[in-house]
Amino acid sequence: MDFFATAALGRVGGVRRELNHMGIEAKGEGGGARFSASPAQAFQANLWLRTADRVLLIVGEGKALSFEDLFQLVLSLPWEDYLPQNARFPVSGKCARSQLMSVRDCQAITKKAIVERLKRHYKTQWFDETGPEYAVDVSIHGDMARLTLDTSGAALNKRGYRTWNGEAPLRETLAAALVMLSPWRGDTPLYDPCCGTGTLLIEAAYQRSDRAPGLTRSFACESWPQFPRKEMERLRQEAQARFDPSRIGMIGGSDIDPEALTLCKRHIKQAGLAGKITVTPKDLREVTLEAHKPFFLMNPPYGERLSDRKQCERLYRDIRALYDRHPGASLGVITAHTGFERCFGKRAVQKRRLYNGRLECEYLIYE
Repeated sequence: MDFFATAALGRVGGVRRELNHMGIEAKGEGGGARFSASPAQAFQANLWLRTADRVLLIVGEGKALSFEDLFQLVLSLPWEDYLPQNARFPVSGKCARSQLMSVRDCQAITKKAIVERLKRHYKTQWFDETGPEYAVDVSIHGDMARLTLDTSGAALNKRGYRTWNGEAPLRETLAAALVMLSPWRGDTPLYDPCCGTGTLLIEAAYQRSDRAPGLTRSFACESWPQFPRKEMERLRQEAQARFDPSRIGMIGGSDIDPEALTLCKRHIKQAGLAGKITVTPKDLREVTLEAHKPFFLMNPPYGERLSDRKQCERLYRDIRALYDRHPGASLGVITAHTGFERCFGKRAVQKRRLYNGRLECEYLIYE
């Protein structure tokens, strides 16, 4: 089967490398990484991918210059190989640079064509849709349409530990990417002085302890009869056996906001990491670590509102003072503020463009 692991701009290469590390050959494309795999390997991708958003099963692709072309393309695909007679199959869609710009019409046509195909196969005029869910997506870019089934269910950033969100939460998949793209390899302490609700700290600890990000959640494909239940359970048990919290080492953080720290401690506990990550209430200006060559990783406020900009710029100068107080330290900062380097007073040795939601950001590394 052909699959597509979706990812935000700037994370496609990381998703491809993650798949290759699992022994699954993948190729980066616009919006994600494409790979051929067995159903069990697709489940493994859902279980282990840290930076991807979803894993989609590609049912078919083809040109669609008109609504009739789209109907005939969808009708020609072997939906009966995937959808049992009682399947629920909601249809979502998106169009970009296409002559077919009405997403709602594309969804309706896709649904109609699938129903027509299933009518012919199952010899019935009615489908009650009470069985497992197979979320269909019709994605049209230019003249090409791609029809997929979502094997993930809830997006892969939904790890299960973050049930409360603070202000401007960092998505788990982006936090994981920041850790993976950093120079930190676990042999030095990692510290987040703006830790908020703890997402960066938890994702760093998950990577160090070899903890599968999807270990305690379920995926849509687990209810599909085409996917091997015993094999999927074996892969989940193997992932559980690999989880080794003793490898985490020194990971900690602080924040000036007591409410954010309360949420942070809840999330750490829900992530199964109680006692492995230390967080304290502290102003960034007061942070002084005794640890040798720490790595500071943070997602400070961006100052998007003009009224907040000057306060954020003062914070960036305070971050420089923190950096200077720790000779030999390294620093990773993600920000949408284009003047961060000016305020910090030093150019980064590495820069990378990433997106935090819809915000275009720079990930800056100082060593």
